[in-house]
Amino acid sequence: MKLRLLLGIALLLLCIAAMGKKKEVKQDLWPDGTPVPAWFNDTSRVDVSTLGKRYVVTDYGVRNYSEQVQTKELQAVIDRCASEGGGVVVIPRGFVVSGSLFFKPGTHLLIEENGELRGSDRIRDFKLVKTRMEGQTLNYFAALVNAIGCDGFTITGPGTINGNGQPYWEEFWIRRKFNKDCTNLEAMRPRNVYISNSKNVTVQDVRIINSPFWTNHLYKCEYVRYLGCYIFAPFDNVTPIDPKRGAPSSDAIDLDVCKNVLISGCYMSVNDDAVVLKGGKGTWADKNPDNGPCENIIVQDCNYGRVHGCMTLGSESLHDKNVILRRCHVQNASRIIWLKMRPDTPQHYEYVTVAEMTGSCNSFLVVRPWTQFFKPEEREDMPLSQCNDITIRDIQMDCQNFFDVGKSDKYRLTGFTFENINVTDKKQAFDASLIDNCKVKNMVVNGAKID
Repeated sequence: MKLRLLLGIALLLLCIAAMGKKKEVKQDLWPDGTPVPAWFNDTSRVDVSTLGKRYVVTDYGVRNYSEQVQTKELQAVIDRCASEGGGVVVIPRGFVVSGSLFFKPGTHLLIEENGELRGSDRIRDFKLVKTRMEGQTLNYFAALVNAIGCDGFTITGPGTINGNGQPYWEEFWIRRKFNKDCTNLEAMRPRNVYISNSKNVTVQDVRIINSPFWTNHLYKCEYVRYLGCYIFAPFDNVTPIDPKRGAPSSDAIDLDVCKNVLISGCYMSVNDDAVVLKGGKGTWADKNPDNGPCENIIVQDCNYGRVHGCMTLGSESLHDKNVILRRCHVQNASRIIWLKMRPDTPQHYEYVTVAEMTGSCNSFLVVRPWTQFFKPEEREDMPLSQCNDITIRDIQMDCQNFFDVGKSDKYRLTGFTFENINVTDKKQAFDASLIDNCKVKNMVVNGAKID
């Protein structure tokens, strides 16, 4: 009897231990080995009903289904919402046209199903302000939607922010045809969304399309979530001048001196890079307090259409650390991970992991000098740029060129790891000798194992 009791207790203890093991969740780690905070596990949506009173713009004198630019009327609704303690500015079914709008602390934006906030096709409707563009602080045009110093700011759909970019794209390509050295800034174009100096930002379940310039730009923001968004700009056929031309510089999400960012479950297809890390450019960029690092960035469970780069570090980056791109499917992207190395800027990209990627691309990994619009200066103590602790693992893809890497005396590559790779690769240019301390484990290219 005692023996049976002891055996029963032992069996019960084993069951309890087994249940405990089942409940164990492996700690998610950053590439540098430190724990990923629990905040990154939260992909739940913000409940808009908890954000305060609804201000449906058509209840306050804004005309629906009107081609008239109503910037003043829309801004009046935002200002009233702020003055009455905050709440949600609602774009209902239909469309309204506007120039630059400025949301204030405590205000939020909801675009209802089949509703559309449409950008004006005239640059004069966008305010010229001190802002951030291409790694510089300068005077440029405000975006369609602006939120500066708005902690807790939320944009939600399922409606659309439509930048109405066609006239701007055509004008850009006309300028380029006239002057091939025309820069991005010389062709005057607004962005769709600009959020700066804000914490706890959520952009969820909204369509953000046809931006004249960058689609989403965040500067000096922390704890940002993009959840379930559809971000699109055409890759070609935007102008009869050249049908191969698409929406220029239409980056999906530019993160500029940002920390703790989660991009999850989004679709991105634009005629430039998708997620881009920025922070400043120039020989003395690391001495400018307006510039800085991007760190703790996760992009996961996304689908990509055609993009220039799924994850791009540069061209205006200083220091990017703890970056994860994982569990994404790609359809014919030009590049998966692109490390742009500016010879005129001290850059350090470290602790980057790309994992569990499927689909097709032209180039998978690209590390090359980037010299577009760069201005080298003399600096005696110029740091040597470097990329280190870059991990690529668990990849199943069809590639034209898996390993598009070049050496330079302006940067050092060290500590790359390639693990559990199974790809097709027409170029077959993989060369571990180009990288110091390069580790290769279980790598198969075109059916042949690579040691």
